Amino acid sequence: MYKILRAEMLADKIYLMDVEAKRVAKSCQPGQFVIVKMDDAGERIPLTICDYDREAGTVTIVFQSVGESTYRMAELKAGDSFEDFTGPLGRPSEWLSEDIEELKKKKMLFVAGGVGTAPVYPQVKWLHEHGIDADVIIGAKTKDLIILEKEMEAVAGNLYVTTDDGSYKHHGMVTSVVEELAEAGNKYDLCVAIGPVIMMKFTCLLTKKLGIPTIVSMNPIMVDGTGMCGACRLTVGGEVKFACVDGPEFDGHLVDFDQAMKRQQMYKTEEGRALLRYQEGKTHHGGCGMCGGDK
Repeated sequence: MYKILRAEMLADKIYLMDVEAKRVAKSCQPGQFVIVKMDDAGERIPLTICDYDREAGTVTIVFQSVGESTYRMAELKAGDSFEDFTGPLGRPSEWLSEDIEELKKKKMLFVAGGVGTAPVYPQVKWLHEHGIDADVIIGAKTKDLIILEKEMEAVAGNLYVTTDDGSYKHHGMVTSVVEELAEAGNKYDLCVAIGPVIMMKFTCLLTKKLGIPTIVSMNPIMVDGTGMCGACRLTVGGEVKFACVDGPEFDGHLVDFDQAMKRQQMYKTEEGRALLRYQEGKTHHGGCGMCGGDK
């Protein structure tokens, strides 16, 4: 069992947990993910690692409640435990293997959308610990959905925060901030964009136009996390890849985002049915014939 040492709500339906997982904490790297499972009947949930403390033996995860399993997860408190906490899985961020002195010569930009701020944080923190300050853009729909701002501010070279509705700081999408930085004369050697698939798609369309190599994380389309289910199959540069075993990070300019978004939609109906059964509990009769509860 893997004990939850801290559990808190960061924003509406967004939660953070520190989990005691010494072996995972000992070897995980930025860019990798874990699979959590609450109990024998629980769903396997892949989550990108937000932070880790090797000395304390803890791993920090951040998740958004969108389906039955994550709604159940949100009810867990400090002192509760996960039955399984498997990892680290996936490949670490590719630039981690670069010579540190060469890496210091690069100017890097990180673009985080919504919950994508969580997997961006350990990457920026790692760079900061090695004497490299990167520019970071955090974006969300509203002020209330901005997460980890103070933590990111402590490790970023320059932090830019934007909201779609203009309720906090810059008004606009993350792409509008990228454009403004480019127009101001900022030149970047690498961009890392992590967030909703649609956000990564349009960020990559812009960075390709600007000539900035871009890495994205395809964690949002993962289901099983081991390459067995095929749900995270995607096309990268004309080749079939699996986000969980070949990634989760890929060259964003080579990813077929439209195909990935279609695949992501395939599971929404069943996920919605499961959530409805969970929320209605004993009152769920399934008689409407729409949710599958009558089968």
